[in-house]
Amino acid sequence: MADTGKIAKNLERFAQAVAAHDRENPTHTAYGIGLAHFDMERLGLEEGEEILPGITIHADSGQSANFRVLCDGEHNEGTVESEEEVVEAVSTQALPMVSPASPSEL
Repeated sequence: MADTGKIAKNLERFAQAVAAHDRENPTHTAYGIGLAHFDMERLGLEEGEEILPGITIHADSGQSANFRVLCDGEHNEGTVESEEEVVEAVSTQALPMVSPASPSEL
């Protein structure tokens, strides 16, 4: 079992992150916290374990020592994807090749 101080700090951060997410995204709500499998083992947490009311722990492919709030909404629904235009640059003039001078030529 992990140190209770570490668990308490993480629970506090989880609660803050969920509250911030729900405040900034009122159209959908958080349902879980995504943790790296290593961090779940280190903290002694199980997949699907409810750590806060309505918030469960889930393993994801994120980096160790980081977590993410899992929610039931799409965060990018208001953005418009921009198409990237690829242009091939072709010159109509030939330029003379210039090479840098060597130290002995200076």
